[in-house]
Amino acid sequence: MTTVDNILRDKGCQVWSVPPSATVYEAMRLMADQNIGAVLVMEGPQLEGILSERDCARQIILPGRDPHATRVADIMTARVVFGRGNQSAEECMALMTEKRIRHLPVLNEANRVIGVVTTGDLGKSIIARQEFTIAHLETYITGSDTLFNRSV
Repeated sequence: MTTVDNILRDKGCQVWSVPPSATVYEAMRLMADQNIGAVLVMEGPQLEGILSERDCARQIILPGRDPHATRVADIMTARVVFGRGNQSAEECMALMTEKRIRHLPVLNEANRVIGVVTTGDLGKSIIARQEFTIAHLETYITGSDTLFNRSV
């Protein structure tokens, strides 16, 4: 079973964040500069919310609000869905699918952010594990691996 900790170990634990007092423009600039789809909203080490490109499009662009004058705290999602490092990729993917989100902050036991995983990260991990399983099953079925061809 691949855990979120395993994924973060491979991917890295870089977290991009803005304070709640930042403007939406500043958050959008950070997302564009880092080529990411969401930023965490943090006050020091405390997770306060999350802001995605979708939030900006729906709450700033469509209604015609000024991103330079609107604070992140005014449009962020404050009730953040999060995962834990010991959860499996499949568990987190199911959670994200159910909640219809694409970015999942990962918290440790002290409720501090240790990273963020995306549906892309989880999908890549799940596919790699399935490919590994398929390769081993094919080897077993064809009998081409000496580990599976031993006489008892």
